[in-house]
Amino acid sequence: MSDPQEIRPEARKARGLIDRRGRDLVAERRIVTAVAGLYERWGFEPLETPAFEFADALGKFLPDADRPNEGVFAFQDDDDQWLALRYDLTAPLARFAAEHWQTLAKPYRRYAFGPVWRNEKPGPGRFREFLQCDADTVGSDRPEADAEIIAMAVEGLTAAGVPEGGAVVKINTRKLLNGLLDRAGVSDGAQRLSVLRAIDKLDRLGADGVRDLLGKGRLDDSGAFTKGAELNGEQIGAVLTFLTAATAGRASALDVLADVVGGSAEGDQGLEELARIDAALTGLGVGEDQALFDPAVVRGLEYYTGAVFEAELILKGPVESLKLGSVGGGGRYDDLVARFTGERTPATGFSFGVSRLAVALQAIRGEAAQTRGPVVVIAFDEASMPAYFEVATELRAAGIPAEVYLGRSGMKAQMKYADRRQSPAAILMGEDEIKAGTVTIKDLDLGRELAAGTDLSTWKSERPGQQTVPRGQMVAVVKGIIDAL
Repeated sequence: MSDPQEIRPEARKARGLIDRRGRDLVAERRIVTAVAGLYERWGFEPLETPAFEFADALGKFLPDADRPNEGVFAFQDDDDQWLALRYDLTAPLARFAAEHWQTLAKPYRRYAFGPVWRNEKPGPGRFREFLQCDADTVGSDRPEADAEIIAMAVEGLTAAGVPEGGAVVKINTRKLLNGLLDRAGVSDGAQRLSVLRAIDKLDRLGADGVRDLLGKGRLDDSGAFTKGAELNGEQIGAVLTFLTAATAGRASALDVLADVVGGSAEGDQGLEELARIDAALTGLGVGEDQALFDPAVVRGLEYYTGAVFEAELILKGPVESLKLGSVGGGGRYDDLVARFTGERTPATGFSFGVSRLAVALQAIRGEAAQTRGPVVVIAFDEASMPAYFEVATELRAAGIPAEVYLGRSGMKAQMKYADRRQSPAAILMGEDEIKAGTVTIKDLDLGRELAAGTDLSTWKSERPGQQTVPRGQMVAVVKGIIDAL
């Protein structure tokens, strides 16, 4: 009997965290397995770094405060040093590269996957703990290294299960943006930041909304006013022309961009880099519908030093309604290793948001495709348990997930259990079947289809819902049920 004075904790979890059950974990594992295999085929080696890093190694996310916990989850060790859960997989890579640079084969090509933690506001498809899968090249300043990362991202989306034509990787470089602002005569730092913020809202507000934010400002439907960048009409026109390059193919986009940013030092550098990326992508077989130049991509421009890229789903229907946005992104970050060494080290990489991509793929495929459980062997009596285990062992030896029901409920409850597990079939062996060397197989997949109202009259006549077969035919019959779904 429990103590009435005992204080019990409330069963609860922190905001922005989720419990992942079988379906979610299987979906994420499939993505990681597919993408990691792709990275290895491209010559990238795996690396695993600790979940914790010294907080100063993640310094770009931290304010100057007594407790450096903005953006990360941090705690003080017993030696008074601050540790933090890693925010991404890139900062640990930079620390590792700086620590082992003299012994690494260079360029250093690595991939990594694992959970990361962010102390920020959660939202739809956005969690405070989630899984990432990255690939990075450290030590090459070639634009072709960026192109290779982009090509892997394109191939990785397909490997993960995104349907053909269902995603696109958008490419930009901060050098183009800097060239645009230089040529337009926008030199004030705060004004430049306002322009970038306006560009970043193109997808949500459209060209008219961006035009307002580039000028005096914008009044939204709620009556709230957002102050604009205060550009003049000629400057606004240059920015909007710059943004139209996304509607052209890669080569055509370069022509449009050259008219707007050409003649500025950084703009010309950016154009040359994109031209080399385009040529490499063409050589890698990446079509213009799979990767395109989009000047509206402004992700993390204080972090990235050159090319930036972002993978977006372009599917309609249930995935679009989730408003997941980007499912991966990356770019060139030539200053990150230098935080440790003082020497600029070129680097580029891409990260898949595995958890977010898994949510999207489940919406594409439907949950049923992700929830297949094991074959359940129904337990009728204690004395026959060894026979039940023999059947389950035989199924598992044939590569079929199987289990013996180990509760103490009756047959009706056991069948309900198998249905909840989304089992393809249940094996029934009473005393008569055991003596005769047979098993009765109940097709639960068929039952679920019939219960859903699917017209399966022809199929049902050819595929019985329940059949008794010799033990030697059991594996073949069960495989037929599994393969038929």
